[in-house]
Amino acid sequence: MNLYVEFVTAYPIYSAMIQFALLGTLGDIISKWMQQGKIFLPYKLPIIALKMLEWAIIAVTIKYAFVGYQGFLENLVAHHLVPEMGLFGNAFALSVFMNLQYGLFLVLFHRFLDNLIAKQNNWKNIDKGMLSLIWFWIPAHTLTFMLDKPYQIGLAAIWSLVLGFILGYYNREIK
Repeated sequence: MNLYVEFVTAYPIYSAMIQFALLGTLGDIISKWMQQGKIFLPYKLPIIALKMLEWAIIAVTIKYAFVGYQGFLENLVAHHLVPEMGLFGNAFALSVFMNLQYGLFLVLFHRFLDNLIAKQNNWKNIDKGMLSLIWFWIPAHTLTFMLDKPYQIGLAAIWSLVLGFILGYYNREIK
């Protein structure tokens, strides 16, 4: 575990890119597995490479959001616009602020990149993606922000895999 902490501390952007490229892409693949009820290669290798690049780009924005929104919350507390709320309260507030502001951008940006890769213009169910900010991402990131900083991006990448599993399950093809 020390090696992991040293790596993510020394290379915060690169480590975020690697973790999301691997886990986010795996979440996309697992989602397809769950939808069709079988294990298979849902994308050709060039598409997998593009999806890994997509997740790496998304990871950079997530890393900056994690750091920036922490400063945002600290400034709100310093200016007495938000009370100091302890570990859970601060993690929850940070999650709410980040997901209801940056999260909306991320849902749209993620779909935009998905559409570029798939060479389509699919905005169907984008509202469901936005609703996931409330039912999934706010609770998930509340837990994430309770962890020490070196573990936060790694858990966020794991959450992207978990959400892929959940969405695949609920979007499965019933035979």
